[in-house]
Amino acid sequence: MPCTVSIVEDDPVVRESLCGLVQQFMGVKCLSSFGSAEEALEQLPRQKPNLVLMDINLPKMSGIECVSLLKQRCPEVQVLMLTVYEKPDAVFQALRAGASGYLVKRSVSKNLAAAIQDVLTGGSPMSSHIARRVVQYFHHLGPASDDLLKLSGREREILELLANGELYKEIADKLGISITTVRSHIQHIYEKLHVHTRTEAVAKFLKP
Repeated sequence: MPCTVSIVEDDPVVRESLCGLVQQFMGVKCLSSFGSAEEALEQLPRQKPNLVLMDINLPKMSGIECVSLLKQRCPEVQVLMLTVYEKPDAVFQALRAGASGYLVKRSVSKNLAAAIQDVLTGGSPMSSHIARRVVQYFHHLGPASDDLLKLSGREREILELLANGELYKEIADKLGISITTVRSHIQHIYEKLHVHTRTEAVAKFLKP
């Protein structure tokens, strides 16, 4: 079964371009596209795509508000935010609303395939300064020092790259290992830190 992707983008030219780009990826199908949050919320709960590419700046209801409502209705759907600029506040709000990560539009053609794969395998593509903002949201996590000491040198190295916003493929290329090995290390990191997502792992790593 192919991975199904839906797009929520008000600019029709960008929307069609994104759909065409998604269709080029092996094992990925562009299921549907919408020009507004309202239209997406009406259709997506029935369609249940694996992943939604969501523009932050939508007319009327914003992409952030749309994510929050969509995750209430379809908690299993993954959402990757698309933004023109890396505005920390807006992106952080989107992550708090339930988005799994974000992608700057100017880098879509280069990074979309890797970002989609990253999200679907439990990753959260985001830059380091956004990751550091996420730390504030996870203050309920206890002291991490003891857990971090359990990590091997390689696991700590990978966690640091995750905190810098690197995608799984970028980590694999940088360390000269396979993506499968990266995922295995990350799974071990999650187990040792007692977390379930990249965001929580990064929060523990960056917490003072």
